[in-house]
Amino acid sequence: MMKKIIFILLFTLIGVPNTYSQELIIDGNWKYITKEDNAEFSKKDFNDSGWAELDKLEWQDDIHTTAVRLLWLRKKVFIPVSLKSASEKTGSMSLSVGKIRQTDETYLNGKLIGENTSGDTNRNYLIDTEDILWDQENTIAIRATHWGHFSISMVPQFKSANPDLFFKYNAGLKKGNEKDLVINKDLIYQFTITNVSTRKLNGSVVADFYNFNGEKVNSDKKEVNLEFGATTVDFHYKAASPLIKVTYTLIVNDFQYSDSWNAVYGYENIAYKKATPIITYKVDEKFQNPDVDRTVIDGWLGEKLDINTQQRLYKVDEDVLLAGFINRPGVHSWIGEHVGKFLEAACNTYANKGDAALKEQIDRSAQQLIAAQLKDGYLGTYDADSHWTSWDVWSHKYDMVGLLRYYELSGFKPALTACEKIGDLLFEKFGDSVGQKDIIKAGAHVGMAAASVIDPMTDLYRFTGNKKYLDFCYYVIKSYDNPKGPRIITDIDSLKRLDKVANGKAYEMLSNIVGISKLYRITNDENFLKPVLLAWNDIVSKRLYVTGTTSSMEHFQDDHVLPAENDAHMGEGCVTTTWVQLNYQLFSISGDMKYLDELERSVYNHLIGAEDPQTGGVSYYTPLMGVKEYGTNITCCMSSIPRGIAMVPMFSNGKINQTPTFLFYEPGVYKTKLNTKDQTEVEFVTHTNFPSDGKVSISVNPSKTSKFQILFRKPYWTENFTIKVNNKTQKAGQQLIEVDRTWKKGDKIEISFSIPLKILDGGKSYPNSIGIQKGPQVLVFDQKLNKVKAEDVYLNENAIFLEQVPNSILPENWSGNQVYTLNAEVNGRTEKIYLVPFADAGQTNGMITTWNKKGK
Repeated sequence: MMKKIIFILLFTLIGVPNTYSQELIIDGNWKYITKEDNAEFSKKDFNDSGWAELDKLEWQDDIHTTAVRLLWLRKKVFIPVSLKSASEKTGSMSLSVGKIRQTDETYLNGKLIGENTSGDTNRNYLIDTEDILWDQENTIAIRATHWGHFSISMVPQFKSANPDLFFKYNAGLKKGNEKDLVINKDLIYQFTITNVSTRKLNGSVVADFYNFNGEKVNSDKKEVNLEFGATTVDFHYKAASPLIKVTYTLIVNDFQYSDSWNAVYGYENIAYKKATPIITYKVDEKFQNPDVDRTVIDGWLGEKLDINTQQRLYKVDEDVLLAGFINRPGVHSWIGEHVGKFLEAACNTYANKGDAALKEQIDRSAQQLIAAQLKDGYLGTYDADSHWTSWDVWSHKYDMVGLLRYYELSGFKPALTACEKIGDLLFEKFGDSVGQKDIIKAGAHVGMAAASVIDPMTDLYRFTGNKKYLDFCYYVIKSYDNPKGPRIITDIDSLKRLDKVANGKAYEMLSNIVGISKLYRITNDENFLKPVLLAWNDIVSKRLYVTGTTSSMEHFQDDHVLPAENDAHMGEGCVTTTWVQLNYQLFSISGDMKYLDELERSVYNHLIGAEDPQTGGVSYYTPLMGVKEYGTNITCCMSSIPRGIAMVPMFSNGKINQTPTFLFYEPGVYKTKLNTKDQTEVEFVTHTNFPSDGKVSISVNPSKTSKFQILFRKPYWTENFTIKVNNKTQKAGQQLIEVDRTWKKGDKIEISFSIPLKILDGGKSYPNSIGIQKGPQVLVFDQKLNKVKAEDVYLNENAIFLEQVPNSILPENWSGNQVYTLNAEVNGRTEKIYLVPFADAGQTNGMITTWNKKGK
């Protein structure tokens, strides 16, 4: 938001003001209490004599947990009537508090005067003069929540209210859908001003219209009379370009004040033409992606992919994702990350499904994001005074993630140009030269948040060939060892355990490790691969949940400490998705099935299980023991989980060393070109009820009779794996089974395998407890499907026999058709209980239990 305020506070006196003072500085100690919460704490006359005191507005404790802390602050303030004259200019007073980390509800004499959820937004709360007890004691109370570090950035003060507190803005169209195309349409653009001041005001509104390139194409001005409440001003315009940005400027001469508000409409429905990187990887890919636009996944997994599209991506609120860019600052610190995450997920989904409605969302969101970029390349959601603080670099990282994927999918050059501008700006702002900033100091979690920009910066180098972006990646690597840096590579190499690296924050650390793996692929420098492999080994051997996720309280914990209840805040959705990304990178590099095994474990359990098939909501943390607390509010995990799910078609099948390879045995279609001189096309059509059973039928349809090889993965969990081609049994190998022959249209492959049970040990965190895995799926007890209570259930690990039963026992509209019964000991007697896959469980808000008590 652009502001020009000519409103001078002439006199300031610290302490009690005299007749001429214009503001009251509220210094001195504050009373405080932690952990307890009571609405009475806000009241003027509440007795806080037993509370402790803070001599500065800051509080800090153990930062190795992400549990939300609660803090109440109270202070009594004498407000002299002499200060009342300060309100005469605008008719109101305000309380200025600065930035509060993180959220606050602020009260005056028990009345809520303001609240905010962003740790990076200045608080200036409007106060009606009638709510002030003049020449008496008043009580300020602040209810704040934080994540281990609370602070208020300035000494609070009462002062005359600035005019910007009086006006709220909104913009839209009088008729027509704001999501539609605007080119060549006669439209009435509306600007609404809500006046909450005590005065009727005269003013004017200027509407300046700009095209996608930032060129002014029209301007109009209207006089306005601002009564209390909402006033709407209409501007008629017929756009000659597909995207229009309107800057509305309100001018109120009585206050010598002007303020601007932006709105963006329209988009260009471009024809997509895939773009390819200029720089190829120096490390040869052992695994090659399938042509996802010719891949169809049906069955259980296909249903989950459709849910991700229809229930989540379709329902993303574009306006909220873009608002912080179009009118800065955004509503909270990391609001800038979400549109980039959406674009990546939506582009990957569109590449697979070719969904026209999703394409509209993609084009509109990407182009309106690009239109919000400042001339110097800045594309964050912070005001000018806060650039490159907190999560600003992190947000630019996700801008590039989303826009580079959009460019790759569509070939829309302005998306690449926007990323180049970001890259150039980062290259200018951060580095070791005089006047440059230290990137480690520009982000949270020992600098890992900001440093993770190394990930898309590798891609920017690949798509442009501009070496300075590669140089920036090397700068980030070097910066890890800066004073107070995270020492990611150094400490992983020496310690070989992630919980002791930096502050152990899982999401940010894994984000860097993914970036390092991509840097290895560009450079073929083994020094970059080594820490990535050490990190992977450490997670798999000591910090991995049986459902394919890691971390609790958002941090890597001590060896084999894997708490699984709701209050453990385990399996953060962002961590699950980034773990999937890391395994995808390593699988691409090596073709080693151990990485595909981990992809499968995550996909069939924790990744899919984090999204509610009923609503498309996402559980920020997805417990193994408790209730999946799904929500649809915008959070980092709400944006991350759809990204992970949208990746699945990229590795469900594909090629190992250019040979068609079957990896996930799901029904559907896989089409590819063979690595032959004539590029023979072949279509594989798979029929199966997997994962319910292990019978798979594949029709092979080459464009002409050809001799070629097909590889079949033998999953780690299976037994009795057999392959027949046209009813002739093939020799079965170990992890990958080769079938090399001359194939003709209509050849049939019949695969069968058993899906045995595996008894899982509860380990250090759940001794004397067991879990059950069937094939790739972990099975769990869902309280909503059982009449007995989970705490009364005991399982004899030597006498577990599962029987799949009809899905008629499942609730109506249940997503998934697998349900199993087995005998358990319940209060000394044998009872049947029902188990369902972890990924399906909890969708009706049932308490789930993965670790069952071990019986005799």
